[in-house]
Amino acid sequence: MTSAPTPLPAGFRIVLDPDTKHLRDDLWFGGSPARVLRLTAAGRRAWDELAHHPVSDAATGALARRLTDAGFAHPVPPKPAAPAELTVVVPVLDRAGPLARCLASLDGTHPVLVVDDGSEDPAAIAAVAAAHGAKLVRHEVNLGPGAARNTALEHVSTELVAFVDSDCVATGSWADHLAAHFADPLLAAIAPRVRALASDTAAGRYTRAAGGLDLGDRPALVAPRTRMSYVPTAALVARRSALTAIGGFDPGLRVGEDVDLGWRLHAAGHRVRYAPGVHVGHQEPATWRELLGRRARYGTSAAPLAQRHPGNLAPLVLHPWPALTVAALLARRPLLASAGFGGAVLSMLKTLRSNDIPTEGVVRAMGTAVHQTWLGTGRYGTQFAAPVLAALLTGRGWGRRAAVASLLLGPPLTRWLADRPALDPVRYTAGALADDIAYGAGVWAGCLTHRTPAPVLPEIAWRPLRVDRKDKR
Repeated sequence: MTSAPTPLPAGFRIVLDPDTKHLRDDLWFGGSPARVLRLTAAGRRAWDELAHHPVSDAATGALARRLTDAGFAHPVPPKPAAPAELTVVVPVLDRAGPLARCLASLDGTHPVLVVDDGSEDPAAIAAVAAAHGAKLVRHEVNLGPGAARNTALEHVSTELVAFVDSDCVATGSWADHLAAHFADPLLAAIAPRVRALASDTAAGRYTRAAGGLDLGDRPALVAPRTRMSYVPTAALVARRSALTAIGGFDPGLRVGEDVDLGWRLHAAGHRVRYAPGVHVGHQEPATWRELLGRRARYGTSAAPLAQRHPGNLAPLVLHPWPALTVAALLARRPLLASAGFGGAVLSMLKTLRSNDIPTEGVVRAMGTAVHQTWLGTGRYGTQFAAPVLAALLTGRGWGRRAAVASLLLGPPLTRWLADRPALDPVRYTAGALADDIAYGAGVWAGCLTHRTPAPVLPEIAWRPLRVDRKDKR
């Protein structure tokens, strides 16, 4: 028997996620992964109160926790009575100029600790830290970003720690806004939106349009195998006791240490959140060589992460019926595609009817599933099989070339149409393809180094939809 979750504390409000839908008074659809949530009569009464007022008792607190944990809603903390007690930590390696800009951007409300992770010119780093009144700790040799942050945890006394990288610009009360969320005792870490600070080069314009650290404008619970599986630690406010309880950052990971930290916090029962209402700027590479090199380095983290966290990393998740439909369409087999789509619709209808769930909109939902499967397959192919797709693209047969071109061009053009960035579609698409190929090359390199194929193996998901039998309050 599982125990009831800790209620969200009094004073918190919640806002529904845009994807949450009321199917019926007692049925909600949404979350990540998508599911149907069935409320009891007590749950419906709690929602009637929670829809217009903050958490006020155990019943509304339990429902608020349930909805925010499942991704149906997101918490809005009460306004704190006073500024948070926290320490700002800035790890740095050989970037005295960016460090000065970073420290100058801070509002001076909180103490600052700079950790010099083995810079070649320690005097320059020390001078910048002293000029801005920051305490300095130094590693004599470079140990990596995880080790630098762990050292900081040994030298701070406040319960909250705001990590910010030296190439960031963190203006205003960004850390205080995020710290308000720690009124939730289960929260271990929360990250702001990281916006690109880039030059007006071609690479810079692409990064502003599709920066790899910018995770968008939708809040989320951060957990493996959800819409938001990680947040970068370029800027992060964390609970020191939660980090030390799990051993801090893994110093053996030079990249991917942020993903690993979030997954270990989640496994320990903590909450990690993404709050895009707060922004921090991050200096991005000015050249394609720097940008694509960084993406390749990020890719090398996939293999060690897959070994440390089996089952958390799936590059492509396929549902059988939509996958069959997409495969048949690409192969120009309309009858087989129709049969696959019919199977998808009938399978979902059976699932919904067996759980007493309304069936309106099933055809449209399965059309969306097929579309998402096509986009996912295209991006997977670009990242991990680009030479194969290129060979097929130059082969004979217009139908085959058109199918391959749709896999290559479909994902970036779809993103361009959705976001309408300040970059023309040709250069955006070229940048996105180069970006994905570089990341995939890094993943393959990591697979060879660590002797594991796990990061490139797709997965079949046989269960089309999760249905919660009742709200567990």
